[in-house]
Amino acid sequence: MGMNNMSVDLSVTIGSKSLPNPVGVASGTFGYGREYEELLDLKDIGAIFTKAVTVAPREGNTPPRIVETPSGILNSIGLANVGVDKFIKDKLPFLKTVPCAVVVNVAGSTEGEYHQVIEKLESANDDGIWGYEVNVSCPNVRHGGLAFGTDPVQIERLTSALRKMTKRPLIIKLTPNVTDITVIAKAAEAGGANAVSLINTLVGMVINVKEKRSALGMVTGGLSGPAVRPVGVALTYKASRAVSIPVIGMGGITTVDDALQYMLAGASAVQIGTANFVDPGIPRAVLDGIRAYCVEQGLGSVNDIRGLLD
Repeated sequence: MGMNNMSVDLSVTIGSKSLPNPVGVASGTFGYGREYEELLDLKDIGAIFTKAVTVAPREGNTPPRIVETPSGILNSIGLANVGVDKFIKDKLPFLKTVPCAVVVNVAGSTEGEYHQVIEKLESANDDGIWGYEVNVSCPNVRHGGLAFGTDPVQIERLTSALRKMTKRPLIIKLTPNVTDITVIAKAAEAGGANAVSLINTLVGMVINVKEKRSALGMVTGGLSGPAVRPVGVALTYKASRAVSIPVIGMGGITTVDDALQYMLAGASAVQIGTANFVDPGIPRAVLDGIRAYCVEQGLGSVNDIRGLLD
C-alpha cells in the first residue's frame, strides 16, 4: 500500500474536545507562541502549552537561571511571566489566531491563586483557549512549590475545585519527584481531570567547583533534556496503566523514536520541550515520523500505537 493511499487519523480526544494531532510544545519552551511564529508553521503542531500564567506578574528567580549538563539543561526560571491580566490583554489576541489548540498552563503558590487565574481566564470567555494544564509541580517556587504536586489529597481537592470552574479540558501536570506517580495520577483522575501530563523536571544541582557554589542562583533547578527521557517513559508507562484518562508524555523527546517510546508506553499525546531550543523544526519532524510509523504498521489512528507494546 503506497504511503499516500492510507490516511491516518491523527486526532486525540481529551475530555469533550480533540487535538488535531498528538504533538504539542511544552510549557516554558515556546513562550506564548508568537516567539516561534517565524520558525515553525503553527499548523504543524497539535497544541501550544503556554508559558505558565500566575495571578501577578513574576520576575522569576535570581540569575544564573540556566546551566547545561550532560544531555540536558538545568533551569531555575521560577515561573517568570506577565501575569494573568496582561496575558489576557497582550497574549490571548495572538493565541486566538493560531491554527493549533492553545492550552494555558496555570500555576500558583496557593490553591486560591489557581482559582483566581482560571476564574479570570474563564470570564475572558475566549474561544482561543482550548483547555488548561495545571502546573502543580514546579520545583523552583520557594513557597510550597513541591507540596501540591506530591500530596494526593491536595491534588484531588485542587482538581475538583478547578473542575467546577470550567468545562474546558483540564490536564494536571505531574512532578516526577514523588515516591509513587500512580497515587498522584489517580488523585487527579478522582478530582475530575480529563488527562494528566508528565513528567515535569527532575530536581537537580550543579556545583561550580572553582567558585565552590551552586551554578544556579537558586541552588537547585529542574533537569530536562534527553537525560530524563528514560525516567519519563517509565513514569508514563506506570501512570497510563493506573488511570483510564489519557496521559500526555514528555521529557527529553528530540526524535520520532523518542516520541514513539512514550506512545508505546501508553501516552496518547506527547510534548516537546527542551528540543525546541535546539531546533524548532523538531515538532514537525516528529509528527511526520509518527504518521509514517502508523502507515508502516498499518494503523488507522495514532491511538492504536498505545496497544502495541508487548
